[in-house]
Amino acid sequence: MLNFLLAPENIAFSAALLLMLLIGIVEVVGLGTGAVDLEADGLDHGWLGWLGIGRLPLLMVIVVALASFGVTGLILQQLATGAAGALLAPWIAVPAAAAASLPVTSLLARGIARIMPRDETTAVSLSTLVGRRATIVVGTATASSPARARAYDVHGQSHYILVEPNTADEIFLEGDEVLIVARETNHFRAVGIVPRAAVDLGAL
Repeated sequence: MLNFLLAPENIAFSAALLLMLLIGIVEVVGLGTGAVDLEADGLDHGWLGWLGIGRLPLLMVIVVALASFGVTGLILQQLATGAAGALLAPWIAVPAAAAASLPVTSLLARGIARIMPRDETTAVSLSTLVGRRATIVVGTATASSPARARAYDVHGQSHYILVEPNTADEIFLEGDEVLIVARETNHFRAVGIVPRAAVDLGAL
C-alpha cells in the first residue's frame, strides 16, 4: 500500500491528502481559522458557489477539495491498475482526477453546509422597531425636540432611542407609552397611546 501511495504517478494525490491532514492538525491545535479567518462571503453565484464557496468557510472548502482530489485520484489509479496492470501517467491522471473531483467537492460541501451549525444572532435593524411600543424614560418630547425612550424588539432586547411626536400638537412626558410610526435619520416619530395635547406643556 505504501508503495502505491508513494509511486511517482500518485505523488500529487498523496500530497493532497497529506496537506489535508496537516490543515486538520493545525485546526485541532487552534492555529487555523481561529487565527486566520478565511471567509468568502458573497460568492454564492457561478461555479464558485457551486463548489460551496460562500456556503462554508473557504478553508473548509479547500480541505474538502483536497480530500476529493486525493481520494478520486487514488481510486482512478487503482482502477487503472486493475484494468491495464499499470498506473496512469500523471499528465493523464491529474487532470482526470481534478475534473472528476469537482462534482464530488460540490456534493460534499453542500452536504456539510446543511448539517454544519451556524451562528445565530438576535441583532435586528432599528427599522424593525417601527410599529412597536416605547416608553419615554428621559425628558419631554415635543415637535423637533425628541426625548429618550425605551423600546423592545421582537427578541425582547431593549433599545434606547430618541422619539418625537408625529404631530405638532402632541407632547410626550416621562412615563408615557407611545407607538412608533416612522423612523427618521437620527430619531423616531411616534403617536401617544393616550394622546396628550401640547397645551399641557404650559402646566409643567
